[in-house]
Amino acid sequence: MSLDDPGAETEAEEPLTPSRRVQETPPSGIRRFFELAEEMDDVISLGVGEPDFTAPWNAREAAIASLERGRTSYTANRGMRELRERIADDAERWNLSYDPDEEVIVTAGASEAIDAAFRALVNPGDPVAVAEPCYVSYDPGVRFAGGEPLPVPTRAADEFKLTPEVLREAGAEEAELLVYCYPNNPTGATMSIEELAPVAEFCREHDIGVLSDEIYADLTYTEDHASIAALPGMRDRTVVFNGFSKSYAMTGLRLGYAMGPAGAIEAMNRIHQYTMLSAPTTAQYAAIEALDSCGDEVAEMRKQYDRRRQFVLSRFEEMGVDCFEATGAFYVFPEVPDPWTDASTFAEELLEAESVAMVPGDAFGSGGDGHLRASYATGLEELKLAMSRLERFVEGAR
Repeated sequence: MSLDDPGAETEAEEPLTPSRRVQETPPSGIRRFFELAEEMDDVISLGVGEPDFTAPWNAREAAIASLERGRTSYTANRGMRELRERIADDAERWNLSYDPDEEVIVTAGASEAIDAAFRALVNPGDPVAVAEPCYVSYDPGVRFAGGEPLPVPTRAADEFKLTPEVLREAGAEEAELLVYCYPNNPTGATMSIEELAPVAEFCREHDIGVLSDEIYADLTYTEDHASIAALPGMRDRTVVFNGFSKSYAMTGLRLGYAMGPAGAIEAMNRIHQYTMLSAPTTAQYAAIEALDSCGDEVAEMRKQYDRRRQFVLSRFEEMGVDCFEATGAFYVFPEVPDPWTDASTFAEELLEAESVAMVPGDAFGSGGDGHLRASYATGLEELKLAMSRLERFVEGAR
């Protein structure tokens, strides 16, 4: 009621109105297809980026033992020193060297580490180059930090590898930071140290910092993983992200980490200590054991993923569906087959007709237009059935 006119009604303002940044951020395209699939029976999902394996028994046993011994208190903000030491030691196999006291932080998943980096290192209005197709959190993370995402679409002709050419075409020389993921989600692309070298030169020339998401580092199939931080002049301008979700099938334990220059890690820790305080204690004990004794299990999972990768690629070839040879992570990124021209239409019709869920490539940015993401992080028998259903669907439209 108005005080001037007791009989007049006024429109009440919503006291908890979401911020403009949130309102302008669309829901995840992946989540939309998960929700559609959940409403149907007998769906085989090739959209989930989660291992179908369980965490190695030794790691689970260490987690159980920590609980039985009552180790349920907070740890240091940066994570248990014993774990940070193991992380630093493990990074040496990628020719990376970090001080566990000053240059390593343990977080609640790699996603938290990436979010903390955006908020710690991005100033309002800063342009941040985002190599696309990419993990769906990068663009919103930049926006939530007040930055301006600068899309850098990679090309199928380059097997979705990042190059100086696509960086220049996108105007990335104006960026303060470059964020990317290799091995790549969603394409399965990888980059060798030789292919990363010209990207590093571009970043040094234009004084660009790098946020390198290497969560799939253990899942490469044709050559060993390479990190841009190992190249000359890149260590002090790069933050490397990794974690235990993919390699060790520990997704639900929510444990990741970042390695980088002391100043950047300290800035990230300042965000972390006010928002998360410390990563889950039980998961940290599991991670120590995982790094100490679970290498054989990781190797076996990688072997099984590679078998699935080769099967899926061969089946796409038999169907006449174009798909470059993905060499990392657990995704392939086929082109939308004829007669369809739109990935979303294809994915929705496939889900409706054959109960197979794939994610349209444009859910991962404009660089994914005309493609679909298929995850082979599911059992081989399910993959065989999904490929048979997909073949029937595609052949029926030709």
